[in-house]
Amino acid sequence: MPDKVTMAHGAGGEVMMDLVRRVILSRLGDTLPDRWSSDVPLSALEDSAVVGDIVFTTDAHTVQPLFFHGGDIGSLSVAGTVNDLAVMGAAPVALSLALVLEEGLPMADLERAIDSVARTAREAGVGVVTGDTKVVERGGVAGMVTCTSGFGLRHPLLDPNLEAVAVHREPPRWPTDAGVREGDAIIVSGSIGDHGAAVLTSRRGFGFERSVASDIAPLNHLIARALGAGGVVAMKDPTRGGVANALNEWAGKSGVGIMLDEEAIPVRDEVRAVCDLLGIDPLEVGNEGKVLIAVVPDRAEDVLEAIGGDPHGAMAAIIGRADASFEGVVLETRVGGRRYVDQPRGDPVPRIC
Repeated sequence: MPDKVTMAHGAGGEVMMDLVRRVILSRLGDTLPDRWSSDVPLSALEDSAVVGDIVFTTDAHTVQPLFFHGGDIGSLSVAGTVNDLAVMGAAPVALSLALVLEEGLPMADLERAIDSVARTAREAGVGVVTGDTKVVERGGVAGMVTCTSGFGLRHPLLDPNLEAVAVHREPPRWPTDAGVREGDAIIVSGSIGDHGAAVLTSRRGFGFERSVASDIAPLNHLIARALGAGGVVAMKDPTRGGVANALNEWAGKSGVGIMLDEEAIPVRDEVRAVCDLLGIDPLEVGNEGKVLIAVVPDRAEDVLEAIGGDPHGAMAAIIGRADASFEGVVLETRVGGRRYVDQPRGDPVPRIC
């Protein structure tokens, strides 16, 4: 490990996970007092923790630029936190919002960001109930940094969903990364790479600025549709490191391989063009309004139809299957070949969230 923190340590890939395990997890461990039970503790390294039947998460946001086509730091802060709760099988209830503002930040920018917070919270059906504000000298942060925490309660549809899993095997109590098994279908709720491509083009000016839009959205209502269809065993929002990072976490924790069908993976033409121009794999580009869902085989079409009825699920697709005959993530390409999809060392587009 290097003797100083680098940008890669916050990029969501292999380098960041090494930092988390070596520096943070080794010192904090599972420090919850014995009087509290935790089905999903810190050591599970999930998007949220579970204490009793309360799901809890926290997130910091340092996107640059603060405003881009399709979203901004305000909408990102709420949607990212809501989605981290929802993929754990929670119904999100309330959030906190802490602001670290740079001296000299235009008041109009702050008002615009908070308007987005309010609008996205209303869409998700959650309240922002507490927070904090700090101001640092010029150069201390690039405009503003937000930190959101949130809690939710076990979703009322989670147990009926798990009854459909129980027809096949002993269901997990929560839809964690370790819940994927041989034959499970892998669904993505829509086109991948939109958010990372939108932030990148907003910075660089490649001429795509108005054609590539971020996918930022709270997905708790879409996820409720999936739970209602039944058979969901794992969910994950593929943010930093994209689909490649998320599926490698599933494969590693579940002990199964995942076979992807390149033809089935939805990628918008304009996003593919940006990725081709820069030599970036869309599978490694972050998303902020998509969810990966692993489903027992006989419920996959039901879940796909259910989430397709949500405005954020119009491009949902079954993109692969879990396969216990190999390890890791493998992509079956359009030309009939196969290649491993490795866990990224970092996000090819830094500071997108």
